[in-house]
Amino acid sequence: MKTLVQQLSRAWAIAKKNMRIYYAKGPVVIFGVLFPVFLFFSFAIGRQLSASAILPGLLGMAVFFTANAISPAVAPWETQARTLERLVSSPVTIPTIILGDILASFIFGVAISLVPLAIGLAMGVPVSSPFTLALAIILAAFCFSALGLIFSALPTSQPSNVMMLSSVVKFPLLFISGVFVPLGDLPAWGRAVSYFSPLTYFVDIARHLMLGPGQLGVGLDLTLLLAFTPLINHWLF
Repeated sequence: MKTLVQQLSRAWAIAKKNMRIYYAKGPVVIFGVLFPVFLFFSFAIGRQLSASAILPGLLGMAVFFTANAISPAVAPWETQARTLERLVSSPVTIPTIILGDILASFIFGVAISLVPLAIGLAMGVPVSSPFTLALAIILAAFCFSALGLIFSALPTSQPSNVMMLSSVVKFPLLFISGVFVPLGDLPAWGRAVSYFSPLTYFVDIARHLMLGPGQLGVGLDLTLLLAFTPLINHWLF
């Protein structure tokens, strides 16, 4: 137990170091905050959509992009700065380092996602179960952060290479996950493909809580979102 507490404390120290160094980095701000906002509003403006129709997709994009904006690039940045070797040689395990990177990205994702949520609530968007939405945001942010860390396994010291690879994966997931087009409006093959994306289940939860019954149901969405998280962490650890 003492060893576990020590490793968790060290993981938190790594997370704080990452938050202090990487939150203000240009690629994190651009790809994690500005780009998804501009992309979504370029889609929504002129379509006469209500705030309740806009917020689930916008919230999904906010969590998805911000929660994996940092984790893919930490290892390349550390390698470039030649600090990764020092971190690996310190008295911490590899899972502890990975958990620290995940936590930094997870906290960033949760914090930024509160901004569109607060704006939506101020505009009168109803949420049928705030507790369920909070649980979904926490699960999704951790899941997406772990997913982003997989891209850092690319053997490179150039963060741009990792960000390019992550973009190649993230954008297809974005367009098949019900962010812009509800699952019920997708063709059968589109719905079949969307079930392979964890973002699908978070957006479906948000739509259910803000607009009415979702395509899959909140219980199933939470179960599948939770199932993606240990699967991703099994690959990592």
